[in-house]
Amino acid sequence: MEMDMEARRYEQAARRGGWRRLAAAALVVLTFGLAPAAAAGQGGKLDKHLAKAIGSASDETPFRVIVTTRPGKKNGLLKALQAQGVPVSADFRIIEAFAAELPAGLLRALANHSDVAALSTDAAVRPSGLVTAASGTAANSGYTLRRTLGIDGPGYTSTLTGSGVAVAVIDSGIYKAPDFGSRIVKIVDYTSSSGTGSDTYGHGTHVAGIIGGGATEVPGIAKGVKFVALRVLDGLGVGLTSSVIAAIEWATANRATWAIDVVNLSLGHPIYESAATDPLVQAVEAAVRSGLVVVVSAGNIGVNPLTGETGYGGITSPGNAPSAVTVGAVRTQDTTRRTDDLVAEYSSRGPSWYDAYAKPDVVAPGHRVLATSDQQLFLYQMFPALRGPSAAKGKEYMYLSGTSMAAGVTSGTVALLIEASRKSFGVKPTPNTIKAMLMHAAFLMNDAAGMPYDVLTQGAGGLNGSGAVTLAQAIDPRVAAGGSWLVWNVPESTPVDGQGIAWGQNIVWGDNVVWGDALYTNRTSWASNIVWGDNIVWGDSLRTLTSATNIVWGDNIVWGDNIVWGDSYDVCGTGGQNIVWGNLAGADGWVASISVLTTTR
Repeated sequence: MEMDMEARRYEQAARRGGWRRLAAAALVVLTFGLAPAAAAGQGGKLDKHLAKAIGSASDETPFRVIVTTRPGKKNGLLKALQAQGVPVSADFRIIEAFAAELPAGLLRALANHSDVAALSTDAAVRPSGLVTAASGTAANSGYTLRRTLGIDGPGYTSTLTGSGVAVAVIDSGIYKAPDFGSRIVKIVDYTSSSGTGSDTYGHGTHVAGIIGGGATEVPGIAKGVKFVALRVLDGLGVGLTSSVIAAIEWATANRATWAIDVVNLSLGHPIYESAATDPLVQAVEAAVRSGLVVVVSAGNIGVNPLTGETGYGGITSPGNAPSAVTVGAVRTQDTTRRTDDLVAEYSSRGPSWYDAYAKPDVVAPGHRVLATSDQQLFLYQMFPALRGPSAAKGKEYMYLSGTSMAAGVTSGTVALLIEASRKSFGVKPTPNTIKAMLMHAAFLMNDAAGMPYDVLTQGAGGLNGSGAVTLAQAIDPRVAAGGSWLVWNVPESTPVDGQGIAWGQNIVWGDNVVWGDALYTNRTSWASNIVWGDNIVWGDSLRTLTSATNIVWGDNIVWGDNIVWGDSYDVCGTGGQNIVWGNLAGADGWVASISVLTTTR
């Protein structure tokens, strides 16, 4: 009843002036529900990009935005705006927010409204396109993606295919190529009300092929998974943040109906605000709380496109979501052995902007990955140099590069973990447990000079598919909290190409690297309702039980407009050449990103 009365107050006041009379509309939002003391000084609710954009804009200039409200306040404000003809494109249930096109004058007023928590840009999203301990001599066997992950080749006997697992691929759609057979079980199109959902760009199809292409010639990681194709990117690979949120919301609400366990997000936009107010990040966190594993690309903004220098702070949203599995890219050098792997120079490094979260979580093969395409798709037509061997007409393949591909590799691996756990114990682990498995089994990597990569470059290390599956087969999720859930001793190393490679055995939790056997007991940290990196859990569950190394890179970080380029990950340093984030987030930055996706090197 109180909400209905509030809505009527909004509507009555709005009708007196009409929404198109912007001064009157501004008075509506300023007059009702706003305490006098709060009438000024709340311009901080605007994200950085939006604040800059409307600073010099006329009152009538429209902007696509996502409005996040205080709990319980959304309906009243939304109804009032809709009653006056404000074009609202999405009303989200997964978060307290809605997407709309609002004029600058009204946005300035909403920034001072007590019911509004944050105003965010409905940003364009685009595709993100040496191990330290090894024993034995590499066999130099023929390279395949599956072999370098340890899930194929001589001595590998597992029959896991990801059967029973569905992956929601939120991307440009999935083309119905022969590689997928009848495994695309649901298609939803957010790019057009009359769209078919079919991929015309080619990015989503390629990512899906990496995850679970079924061809013998170019097999995916989990050849038995089913796909839910949620199309949010158009024929040129561009979409809106609000569409991505709507797709995440759909996947979360329909996870039981379509057996969805994993969400793949090989896309992103520059970070414009803290993760606490970023609506895309909050949608990801809600999905993880529901039990979905959300795998996200870190971004391709790891190198200065002008100078070639490495940069820190280039993680894109929603890669800054604490509970997501954020993945950077590795160059495998097209060899099965892991001792020559390098983190791709373009792979975005942490920390995350505003919050200084340690990201990525792991790195995975992402450079020149061969996967499914079709001669009708935009990328296949535009980049003939990237075309791979075609098995037959209608079975075309191409090479693409970037953290988008690395995320696909990781999502396929997660599908194998879930199947392995269900076969062994009848249930699947929580998303936090799966993330910890990926980290614990990862291989620590060195750069070309033999020096260890820092945590902000490699996360916990290079993805070890076979090792992570081993953990999933050994950890019983049914064990009560506080109990030891390791049912048999794991080897702590994985054979790849004839070499036994030691697991890193480290988990990055917040600002700390946790070493040792923290994963071998069912801690509070691994529960579904815990945000990854939560300091409260750290005090209760992890610090007292394991040794840890603090990786805080300084208390005097200056968060300005700059990504720090250079060899040091001390982001508070003042040396070196700084690139303005706003420039990198614009056309030049995304041109650099697409050039990574389609690199021929």
